[in-house]
Amino acid sequence: MVIFLEIITKQNIDDKISNIFKDKNTSFKYKYISNNEDETSFLAKTFAKYISIGDIITLKGDLGSGKTVFVKGIGNFFNIQEEISSPTFTIVNEYQTYNFTIYHFDVYRINDVSEFIYTVGDDYFSKGPCFIEWGEIIEEILPKNTIHIDFKKINDYSREIIIWRN
Repeated sequence: MVIFLEIITKQNIDDKISNIFKDKNTSFKYKYISNNEDETSFLAKTFAKYISIGDIITLKGDLGSGKTVFVKGIGNFFNIQEEISSPTFTIVNEYQTYNFTIYHFDVYRINDVSEFIYTVGDDYFSKGPCFIEWGEIIEEILPKNTIHIDFKKINDYSREIIIWRN
């Protein structure tokens, strides 16, 4: 199966993102260009409208590429008052919404899947939406319907964001 790269614009963003969550077994590949943190946050807020318990989203990219900015946008949508930061040392932060708890992981310091299972466990995956920075480290235990988001710096302000599922 060949998956064509489709461009997300401000005009089609809601349709494209809602399609991701309508059929969780469909493959796709979308590209979104963000020219600043506000545009990354806008993408995240659009995502937030559709996430639910059991959704798993990996966030991949270099340090400072926008992964945590994206999760902050999710938090803004849900009016989360506590500071949202990367859980580099705690591995997982929990943010309560009215409907569910959002789990934000940073597995950068995890060596492999067995360490993740032993120290954190995969119980979270069924409790609420999970946003996993450096998710490629534990990729082998993630469900097939996981949504992947790759962040790439274009310059100090702009990012190329690829959203995909095989």
